[in-house]
Amino acid sequence: MAKAKAQLNNDALMAPRPPVVVVLGHVDHGKSSLLEAIREDFKIISKESGGITQHIGAYVAVIGGKPITFIDTPGHEAFSAVRSRGAKVADLAVLVVAADDGVKSQTKEAIEQAKKAELPMVVAFNKIDKPDANLERVRKQLMQEGVIVESYGGKVPEVATSATTKQGIQELLETILLMAELEEFQADVKAPAKGVVIESSLDPRRGPTATLLIKEGTLTAGSFVGTASSFGKTRIIEDFAGQKMKEVPPSFPCLVIGFENPPEVGEEFQVFLSEEEARAFVKPTIAPSFKQEIALGLPTLDIILKVDVVGSLEVVKQVLLAIPQEKVVLRFVDAEVGEITEKDVKTVIGTKARIIGFRIKTQSSAIALAQREKVKIETFNVIYELIQRVRTLMENNIEPESIKTELGSLKVLAVFLTDKSRQIIGGKVSLGEIKKGSKIEVFREDDFIGGGKIVNLQKNKKDVGSAKAGEECGLVYEGAERVEKGDVLKSFIQETLQGTL
Repeated sequence: MAKAKAQLNNDALMAPRPPVVVVLGHVDHGKSSLLEAIREDFKIISKESGGITQHIGAYVAVIGGKPITFIDTPGHEAFSAVRSRGAKVADLAVLVVAADDGVKSQTKEAIEQAKKAELPMVVAFNKIDKPDANLERVRKQLMQEGVIVESYGGKVPEVATSATTKQGIQELLETILLMAELEEFQADVKAPAKGVVIESSLDPRRGPTATLLIKEGTLTAGSFVGTASSFGKTRIIEDFAGQKMKEVPPSFPCLVIGFENPPEVGEEFQVFLSEEEARAFVKPTIAPSFKQEIALGLPTLDIILKVDVVGSLEVVKQVLLAIPQEKVVLRFVDAEVGEITEKDVKTVIGTKARIIGFRIKTQSSAIALAQREKVKIETFNVIYELIQRVRTLMENNIEPESIKTELGSLKVLAVFLTDKSRQIIGGKVSLGEIKKGSKIEVFREDDFIGGGKIVNLQKNKKDVGSAKAGEECGLVYEGAERVEKGDVLKSFIQETLQGTL
């Protein structure tokens, strides 16, 4: 690793910094499992809902006394924007490809992101312990995407790994450190701290929190910080394991408590000499409006959306608004970070609006109020389920469609009995078929005179379900209009189908 370099300018001190590594790849190819294997000593990763990481986390592993910061990015396709941000804040990329599954759509997307960000890349062929693992097939697939690994004469390092057996983990870490040493990553440790907001949320107990990645300088407790959307003072700084820190050097992530409101994910932050300077750095913004122009006659589904972190908020809104809205409009009464509260319930009392939560809790007082006022609250931990539920709620607002299917016609040959609302009729099927239980339209000399239904149907004095063209039959007709000899009865089925988007 390159040695520390002091510049002639005494106000700057350039020193080596750890590499920031983004882990990219297709869903279910083992990115989180690989990271869990790497940082097993830390014991801090928890199983995500549905086995999918749903927002960015930044963690540090120390190998042989040398730290590496890992950024774990979501794999689900809905989080493309979040993955893209992850690539932009990193120095190196680990492309995880399952050896038994090969290159998939999000693998290709990850490759494009890494290329666009000009990130040096190492390929981790994961799940090599699987019986159907085929490295040669995957290498050829990668070559078609412009990623030529070293064994094929290219410059991209490759490591065969297994998160289950731990095979190749040590080699992968050593490869990352070697790549970092060749790149000679450095930062000015004496400069005012600068970096990127990795994630932010609204903690119900501690208030606004933000995960920051330091790119330059050293962040200290008590500093005034500002982004384009928020400012504050670093009252509490914690590392990724929840331990308090007094200062954070370049390339390290930390959780900061002290912002006035959760800053936007992906924003750059700076340290200022005073709160006034930090406040002045914030760009004036207009609060987002959730009012939408509704086409005349279109029904709406109004919701309050509450999510756990800012990164998830923008993504969930994006995927929900992507649901077709030609028949029903999805309208956000409100959309913000934080737990579901009494305020949210009070906002929708007396309306048909619903409260939808993603990976958050509902305060007990809000639950009690919602039960009294019959307000619907639904929470989800998996984005697939949330999307499907909202889609179903929208479809429930569509007027059911009535479908009429014509079956056949019968010429009335005789009327045997007439009761108050029923008649026993004999006739011959002239077209198609008629069915027991079907509805009937009665025509007399081509004029429609009324309708009813076939209560029973017989052929040769035996009950049957249907009679076809050319067959004679007897039927019990039920309807307000009297049927006469020579009338034509048209049999049909009327179905009511729930509308779809």
